[in-house]
Amino acid sequence: MTLPVPRLDQPLVVVAGGAAMAVAALQHRAAPALAAALALPWWEPLRPESPQAALAALAGRGPGLVPLPIDPGLPLEGGAGHWAEALGAWRQPALLLLAGEQLNSGLAAAMTALLLQWRVPLLGLVQADGPWEAPARRGDGLPWLGNLEGAEGLALALELRWRQIGAD
Repeated sequence: MTLPVPRLDQPLVVVAGGAAMAVAALQHRAAPALAAALALPWWEPLRPESPQAALAALAGRGPGLVPLPIDPGLPLEGGAGHWAEALGAWRQPALLLLAGEQLNSGLAAAMTALLLQWRVPLLGLVQADGPWEAPARRGDGLPWLGNLEGAEGLALALELRWRQIGAD
């Protein structure tokens, strides 16, 4: 079975790991810079209670950035899976946003593994703040797009990663 290739003309879900308040705060802080760097509108957050309904509502919408205000690995109420599973089932492209202080843990690798496990089209990781350490980012083997401080190349990196995913 061949899975459909994500289209560049569809919304991108912006995910982050951690407690819900920290996820929402990080997304809120990063929204203006990320939207400007990618030249995409920032939309209202997804309603976390119902992944199927929220993702169905995204179908047919044009390009934009849509924050998921909770960690996609958290179990849903009633044991109905989690958001990472739903994102993968819908083949919904995602960007993983990380705060600079989160890079001192294994969160970037763990979140990447979770999303890839559920076949989420992960376009890449974006560092929201803190100093960009290019050698460390290249060395961790994760699909980094860049950081928001000096984000001139972020849109190009996103486009290149999109093509790479389409070729895979």
